[in-house]
Amino acid sequence: MKRILAIALMLASLASQAQDKTTRKIIEIGQNDNRTMIHDDFLANRIGGRPVGSHALEDAEKWVASQFKSWGLEVMVQEVGEIKVGFNRGPWYGRMLSEDGMTLHFGTPGYTAGTKGPQKGHVLIEPKNKRELERMKGALKGAWVLIGGTSGGMAIDWSAQADERRAAVADTGGYEPALFYREMVEAGVLGFIQSSKLPLQIHYDRANCYNITMDNLPTVCDIKLDETQYAIIEQKVLHMDDFLLEFDIRNHFNEGPVKYHNIIGILRGSKYPNEYVLLGGHLDAYDIASGAVDDGNGTSVTMETARLLTASGAKPARSIMFCIWTGEEYGLLGSKYFVENKTVPWDKISNYFNRDGGPNATTGISVPEAMYDDFVKVCEPIMSLNPEMPFTVIKRDKPQEKPKKAGGSDHAYFVMNSIPAISFIESDPKGYNFNYRKIWHTEYDLYNEVIPEYMEHSAIVNAVVVYGIANLNHLLSREGLYKD
Repeated sequence: MKRILAIALMLASLASQAQDKTTRKIIEIGQNDNRTMIHDDFLANRIGGRPVGSHALEDAEKWVASQFKSWGLEVMVQEVGEIKVGFNRGPWYGRMLSEDGMTLHFGTPGYTAGTKGPQKGHVLIEPKNKRELERMKGALKGAWVLIGGTSGGMAIDWSAQADERRAAVADTGGYEPALFYREMVEAGVLGFIQSSKLPLQIHYDRANCYNITMDNLPTVCDIKLDETQYAIIEQKVLHMDDFLLEFDIRNHFNEGPVKYHNIIGILRGSKYPNEYVLLGGHLDAYDIASGAVDDGNGTSVTMETARLLTASGAKPARSIMFCIWTGEEYGLLGSKYFVENKTVPWDKISNYFNRDGGPNATTGISVPEAMYDDFVKVCEPIMSLNPEMPFTVIKRDKPQEKPKKAGGSDHAYFVMNSIPAISFIESDPKGYNFNYRKIWHTEYDLYNEVIPEYMEHSAIVNAVVVYGIANLNHLLSREGLYKD
């Protein structure tokens, strides 16, 4: 019996030494050959914005899968859904033609119409009631129409249901932007222009994109214009100044269906291959910019975590899944599909770590008491990894509330189903004052907004922690995690 105990202790010691050696190797590679920013550069500057249905998202999926394969991971390509028509964005340009002319600063939501070449036209302010509509009908043909309200980035809803709602509003004498949308389109307008706060926030045609076919493509432009320029143009119309607007918008549609996929890399566990530690970020991104931060930052850190582990020769006891989700911006589509289809059993997931914020440093984690000792042990090698970015483990004093409906990011469907999805604390210890509101879904979501030392540090921390959690001799306890 003593001999068996001695052998067991010796094997445990050898396993611990091997783990320590691998952890040191992860840190060494991460500090001397960190490629997090190379991944983000490729995503943002070689591929660019990646909305669902675009060639860019398809290219990004193939690239991530090829990278995972080249690092020796198993690769799961999980078809999540399809969209009937693809959308790809070309260049766009606009100007005001007058003695005080100017270049226009604007964007168009995804899945809205382009101009089919440069189009010049006069400018009108939309009619607010049926009497105004009748008076203006002859002038609407070939006009750019200013509509009211302030854009939040979404397209004008031109569905049949929206037409019915607008008709009911008009009948009561009420008003909403583009109140007579259908009538103005039938009268031959070139497009609609709406004021947008800066920085421009440009999304997609949420109401209609899944119902568009090659037989019912949108026909008129939907322009979101810099609020300052909008005010100038509106005043010129009110003063009856002589001027034109010209736009050249290359929005392209291609016949589908276009499928979209989760790309999941798997480092298979050596002892508990059917138990899992997960981490991830989403691959899709709005195309007003390049998606370097939202969520090139999460995708790139996840990818480098995978590369550090494979390059170090890590052989975790549990399987580690590197989840690059699709369709987060379109409704958490990829993570929802993964969870609801029980891609892996829910009770075999130790934790899912999500990254979908700013490019800040991973500097801590807050966990329930039942997980605290495990995380303190696992995180010990990174507590003082960088004195300028110390790592802390915080003990929670109460269970987490579960949301009643999904929102926020790809952790949501995990949490709603009581699956552990504790994410790292991300902060700005060196005072770069990154402004997430400035780049969130805006034209400033660019590579030069990313903070390299924070991204690279986060990849090292991720790799050490997920490797340590995967090597525990038990799954993380769920006691006290969520309120019942």
